[in-house]
Amino acid sequence: MGDYTWFHDVSWHASYAIYFFVIGICAGLAFLSYGSWLTPALRPLREKAAWGSLALLAIGGLLLIADLSQPLRFLNALNPFYLTFTSPLAWGALNIVALGIASVLYVLALRKGEGSEGDGQGRGKLLATITALLALGLPIYTGYDLTAHQSRPVWNTPIMPVLFVALAIASGTAVGSLLAGANEAARKVLHQYLLWSTAAVGVILVSILGTTNYGGSASELTFLILTTGTMGLIFVGIGILVGTAAPVALLLAPFGRQQTGLMLAAVLVLLGSAALRYALLMGPQHLQTLY
Repeated sequence: MGDYTWFHDVSWHASYAIYFFVIGICAGLAFLSYGSWLTPALRPLREKAAWGSLALLAIGGLLLIADLSQPLRFLNALNPFYLTFTSPLAWGALNIVALGIASVLYVLALRKGEGSEGDGQGRGKLLATITALLALGLPIYTGYDLTAHQSRPVWNTPIMPVLFVALAIASGTAVGSLLAGANEAARKVLHQYLLWSTAAVGVILVSILGTTNYGGSASELTFLILTTGTMGLIFVGIGILVGTAAPVALLLAPFGRQQTGLMLAAVLVLLGSAALRYALLMGPQHLQTLY
């Protein structure tokens, strides 16, 4: 009888969760570097955030290439005669390439002193704006890529791109909080960014859980997978309680305004955002392995 059993496998493996986590921080740091042009308190983080974003973009690109069965096929993404522009994957590839070019130009401008006061400041700010806008495409595309799967509960909701943008802001701000160190002025700004972005993630998660729990039979089964057993520990325990609710409570307390409290909240947010990305990617796919 076992000879006739079809063993279903997930389409997107856990390595994609690592990619989602990396590019989320990449986008968040790009936002933070751009924000330094608007908020003087964040100025000390401008170069650090820009270089960090570029490094994580390179790592994310390598993760995607390594996942291909034939890695050299990534060159097709650079060939305009090969691209199928009706495919979301084509636009995602173009977004990553364009962001890479803009990020390199931006960090080169910062090295030349165009991130400081002077004649080159306008060009540096323009490049920061372009880089941030292209970086915004990373979490939006990630969420859209999941949303396009019509038969997959949890994924097939228009709020997924919004969730990934919120996770990117929270993750990038968390890394920025660790980089800020003892800079009190930067910490005050980052405290607000981290508080509200993490709270936004929590609100979106509640809405996703509600619509999933009261959906059809497939949605309800997916809800059970996400909230019970090992996946429940990852999604609810680490992702929601430890990585979302606890940081918000910590940041609302007086201790959260101190350097140690902010850094602890930042670590919890990073832990939670990694767990959420893993659970949201793998949990909805587990249903197909059961039947």
